Amino acid sequence: MKYHYPTSGTCSRAIDIELTDGVISSVTFTGGCHGNTRGISALVTGLTPAQVIGRLKGIRCGAKATSCPDQLAAALEQIVARND
Repeated sequence: MKYHYPTSGTCSRAIDIELTDGVISSVTFTGGCHGNTRGISALVTGLTPAQVIGRLKGIRCGAKATSCPDQLAAALEQIVARND
């Protein structure tokens, strides 16, 4: 299943996430630091939403209250809540 999440408070503008059988199969960020967001995507592919949320939730970017990884965790929390 594919999901689109508009981000807030980060350089990236949106995250597109695809889950296959409860596992992350694809993550694509729109905007943000291309190298870092591609790295995040590569690291989370193959993990479950719960694994990623546990690792990324609460990460901040400098003085910002959030970050691209934190926004990915928020998106996944929303997806999990919708599917419960």
